Amino acid sequence: MKPPNPLRGWQLDREAITWIGHDLQRPECILAERNGTLWAADARGGVMRIDPDGTQTLVAPKADKHFDLKTDAKTSLLQGTLPNGLAFAENGDILISNFGTDALELMTRKGEYKLLFNSLDGKPMGKVNFVLRDSRNRVWITVSTRINPWSDALRSSLQDGYICLLDEKGLRIVADGFSFTNEIRLDAKEEFLYVAETTAKRVSRLRVHPDGSLTNREVYGPSSLGTGLIDGITFDSFGNLWCTMIFADRLVAITPEGDALTLFEDGDPSATAQFESDFATGKPMPFSTLEKAGGKVAPWLASVTFGGPDLKTAYLGHLRGSRIPSFRSPVAGLPMVHWK
Repeated sequence: MKPPNPLRGWQLDREAITWIGHDLQRPECILAERNGTLWAADARGGVMRIDPDGTQTLVAPKADKHFDLKTDAKTSLLQGTLPNGLAFAENGDILISNFGTDALELMTRKGEYKLLFNSLDGKPMGKVNFVLRDSRNRVWITVSTRINPWSDALRSSLQDGYICLLDEKGLRIVADGFSFTNEIRLDAKEEFLYVAETTAKRVSRLRVHPDGSLTNREVYGPSSLGTGLIDGITFDSFGNLWCTMIFADRLVAITPEGDALTLFEDGDPSATAQFESDFATGKPMPFSTLEKAGGKVAPWLASVTFGGPDLKTAYLGHLRGSRIPSFRSPVAGLPMVHWK
């Protein structure tokens, strides 16, 4: 008999949140090493390494200074280099899906940079959002949209996102027609690929075949996860799929039975209501609406990463704050694919 789900009845207590780092720029995605070292995406064009003792080191080819939310939030969030999703390469270097340069990049731990891909079949890739490496060393990449700026693609009527696979056969599209493809995850057995469809407010999943092909696409869990737009997803060891709802700054989880549990809500009610009203029109969202949306803990909440020796320390990635919120989870996360 399976034990009870540790998330049923659990709520994240605001007072239990601790903070890590300082002066960070757009820490959208976070990687956690076994020894406690964190690597956070950074809008200066690389990642911020945060050691267990709190020491910070910016790892980037050259620090880009375009990101300044106080002076010009729109330009900062829509233009210039914007490292987004991260994954460890097989040798421990960092794979970067750059949402600003529309490219998949590779950076060593010393900041040496290499462009891997920014085009496919002779055409620009589009808004490269997330990157995931599996246990077979295959690299999965999401492209949210072919539209630039990306804010014009935040509408329910558009389905131009896709998923690429990079393996021994090269780079190719393996699934297309998604509503702003965002984070993707594999389950513990790597039998299914789970896809956050941001502007559809849902998760879809596809069966993964040995050759990397994807079939049997279906909605996983509720057809809509409610207010906000889904951004990041990650599994815990019980089988719950944690989901961040950006612009409403909600944290929810889809149970193995397909139920949705609300774990935390931090959005401003009036700003969230305005966001939902504008989004319901099906037209591109005014940036002024996006700018007002979100909460205080992890403004524009984007991702969840589990770390620590027992994988019960959770870190929240986001787009608009300068520190990383952290808390203790009642259940351990699913281990990440590390390097040899």
